Amino acid sequence: MKMFKRIAGALAIGAALAAGLAQAQDIKIGYNADMSGTGVAELGTAGRWGFEAAIEDINKAGGLLGRKVVGVIRDDLGTPPKSIQNMSELIDNEKVVGVIGPANSGNALAWLHIPQQAKIPVVVPIATATEITTRYANEAQNFLFRVSMVDREQVALLGAYAAKASKNKKIAIIADSTGYGQAGIKDATEVLALHGIKPVLVEKFGPKDTDITSQLTKIKSAGADTVIIYAIADGAANVVKSMEKINYNPVTLGTWGNLSSLYYRMTGPKIAGNMIIAASTTEDSNASAKSLGERVRKNFPTLTTFACSAQSYDSVMLMAAAISKAGSTDGSKVAAALEDLSGVQGIIKTYNKPFTKTKHEGLSVDDFYLAKWQENGTIVRFQDDVVKSLTPADLKK
Repeated sequence: MKMFKRIAGALAIGAALAAGLAQAQDIKIGYNADMSGTGVAELGTAGRWGFEAAIEDINKAGGLLGRKVVGVIRDDLGTPPKSIQNMSELIDNEKVVGVIGPANSGNALAWLHIPQQAKIPVVVPIATATEITTRYANEAQNFLFRVSMVDREQVALLGAYAAKASKNKKIAIIADSTGYGQAGIKDATEVLALHGIKPVLVEKFGPKDTDITSQLTKIKSAGADTVIIYAIADGAANVVKSMEKINYNPVTLGTWGNLSSLYYRMTGPKIAGNMIIAASTTEDSNASAKSLGERVRKNFPTLTTFACSAQSYDSVMLMAAAISKAGSTDGSKVAAALEDLSGVQGIIKTYNKPFTKTKHEGLSVDDFYLAKWQENGTIVRFQDDVVKSLTPADLKK
């Protein structure tokens, strides 16, 4: 009996060791984004399902380097401290070979140093602050990449539209007082200057403010017929609602975070379409997008931020292609491979040299367009005579 117990014990230990070894062979990729805490949680949730769909497709095709890919998911609750904790845990404890995320720009800016020092490549699929991919641009190897609507490129589109749409060339900027909003003011001011326009007024509001009529009254009195709003969905919704209160109807432009249904729910269907929004892709753009949209909706029936799903899916596919090209999960080799990719099929497009040593942005203004909310809660591409008149030279400013 004792012998059988020893054998059984040995077998159990062997099985545990084998299971541990098999698990160690998995290639882990982390996902760190807000999925419950702030106005961008919907974007992070949409990104999560695109992330998981990509991993599912990779494993169906045989995995990477003959190994299974495992996604390790963390909700950062929209707060920098939690996002920093998640990054440390993913890298130090989970031993991920790369990370996809986050949704909030402020969170990314809080932890960029962690993957950079650990030499772990990150592809950012949602957060848009311009500095994310440039802070370490002068290092021997920059480990921060992005497949999202970088703020500077979004503003290039919004600024070009504003410059042509404004009849009196009086354009105002209003932004929340967060790091995101203040970086947006800088980008928008610089882009408008390239069109020979100085904002007639720049106003700020707190992220918790719900009545923005005081700032908007000043903007209206200054004669602005066009306003660029730089805020996430809830803040932008409060600005649009405040415009309605004072019967102010300028051409209103906003960033892609307003594709979140939170914006639509807060404004209501009647005035949701008062803002023109930058976007990167829609579910009806191609067959692959339609297919991904159908898959994601099984987990997220109320999805409006499809672009986040598509960008996260493409981010994983680019990282996977780099691992395959490098023939290794070594962070430095994968980062170098990311800078030398071609022919990677994504949802948004086929990526040919999306990154180089000096450019870590996978999308540019050429990939973007304008969109609007409809009263029925759908988002459609927006086109008018101003959009049709925009030239490549206008967009490249």
